[in-house]
Amino acid sequence: MSKTRRGLSLLIILVAISLLLPGVTKPVLTLTGTMEQSDLVDLGIERVMGQNPDQGTRQMVNMMTGMLGLDRVQGQIQAYSITRSIWGTVVELADGGNLLVAFLVMLFSIVIPVLKLLMQLSYLVFNYAPLKNVLLMVINAISKWSMADVFVMALIVAYLAGRASGQMGDLLTMHSELEVGFYYFLAYCLFSIASTLLFKGTLIRDSGVAA
Repeated sequence: MSKTRRGLSLLIILVAISLLLPGVTKPVLTLTGTMEQSDLVDLGIERVMGQNPDQGTRQMVNMMTGMLGLDRVQGQIQAYSITRSIWGTVVELADGGNLLVAFLVMLFSIVIPVLKLLMQLSYLVFNYAPLKNVLLMVINAISKWSMADVFVMALIVAYLAGRASGQMGDLLTMHSELEVGFYYFLAYCLFSIASTLLFKGTLIRDSGVAA
């Protein structure tokens, strides 16, 4: 392996590692839910009247609503807001008793990516042939899960969206906003893919096979 190619590979791996930490710890998504105040008033009136109210009850409630000006209420209120990072999602899942899911999210979005990058880094740095052979075997095995971190990110977004949609049903209008952690994680994924392609495209001088 040429010094230039080795140096480029090391640089890309180090950048990927430096991007992964904020990508995991910083917020990746914010979900907010707003509700029309008029819908809340209607809901409250329905709860006050109960099921199958008689005509007298309806007239009395409508009169009180008009006197209080509740029939002219307008505008929106924020009824729901949640911001989560990948690590925050792991903690939330664990606290909620979903230990297996929390472990899998941590494994595929944190442990395996870090292990893969450190293995590639070690392979490029050390020249001890037996160690390099072991590292190569582990790298090839881990590469089978190279897109699992992207899949985990999609699952986290879907999980947060599903959790939010169940809060207030049809009354809640959801708004989503990607946070800085998402872009860090996206940049990490791009650099990780680049490091893997560069690593696999390099002929391993010691063994004579592609990494």
